[in-house]
Amino acid sequence: MTFFTKRYHPPGTPPGTLTQMPAEEAMPLRIRLIDYDKDKVTVKDNVEAADCHAFLASSSSTWIHVQGHPTEAALRELGSAFSLHALALEDVLNTGQRPKVDKFDDQLFIIMSLPTIEEDRVTIQQVSLFLHKTFLISFCVGDFAPFEPVVRRLQAEGSRLRSRGVDFLLYSLIDLVIDQGFPVLEDFGLQLEDLEEQILESVGRETLHRIHTVKRELILLRRMLWPQREAVNQLLRGDYETIRAETLIYLRDCYDHTIQVMDLLETYRDMAGSMLDIYLSSVSNRMNDVMRVLTVIATIFIPLTFIVGVYGMNFDRTAGAWNMPELGWPFGYLLIWVVMILIAVLMVVFFRRRGWF
Repeated sequence: MTFFTKRYHPPGTPPGTLTQMPAEEAMPLRIRLIDYDKDKVTVKDNVEAADCHAFLASSSSTWIHVQGHPTEAALRELGSAFSLHALALEDVLNTGQRPKVDKFDDQLFIIMSLPTIEEDRVTIQQVSLFLHKTFLISFCVGDFAPFEPVVRRLQAEGSRLRSRGVDFLLYSLIDLVIDQGFPVLEDFGLQLEDLEEQILESVGRETLHRIHTVKRELILLRRMLWPQREAVNQLLRGDYETIRAETLIYLRDCYDHTIQVMDLLETYRDMAGSMLDIYLSSVSNRMNDVMRVLTVIATIFIPLTFIVGVYGMNFDRTAGAWNMPELGWPFGYLLIWVVMILIAVLMVVFFRRRGWF
């Protein structure tokens, strides 16, 4: 089952207003700071917003990752510390937004959708990115594990990521988020193969329920991943001073990946739709097989029932010689059984030769 979270402001709330979330929905914040240049990388966990200013003022590149679901007060404090626009903070607080790109003064605000799958359940996490000339700030509610490959690349000696600016870091994060769709879709491919084998072997209500579940998840997944292609395209076509020309070449590769993801997604959607038709055809064929067997059995018993019905009539044998004289034969009962068995065998042979069952 796919979960998408969407929260709306109360009617009449002015744009840019941060609405206080219920306390149980807020999650403890964890800020990780990664400052790097060609020569060194500094990683600090559980830092305060005030501790980041010294790094932001330096000439090195800085990545600040905010993890958890902030409260209104905490997000307002972060916005004030990093000069983040109120409209962008509103989208960070209200997760479930469509992927998009917005420009606010000297900062570029980007929303991406990160799909993850655990135990056949898909969850879409919103990744919010603020790009400045010398630093990048990312927000994500879920686990930090999907971003670990980027950290390992930063820590590797001679990494291309360390020798380039924060716009290249932005590309790396966007590429990671987009490529996360491939293992999710691969899992859907395995589910569809399993469903296909299950339909060919046996059909039941559980199979139908699984088909509908996969179709629903693919539709919801498409709803969140489709705008991602447009967001990357907007980055390619927009004239943003925070993104250098040499980084646009790599963003084109991200755009190609979004097309591949959508092609796979559309293919699996078509497969799930056709699988429902296969399921209905399989059910219909099995019903036809059952009806064919029942029809053959009923047809065989029609003449046998006629014979039994005839000899079930009550006639007085003493009234005349033609009143069922075979009832008085010594082997009359045995003869009727032989006749009925012979009729049944001949009908079965006839049906088999005609290929009726």
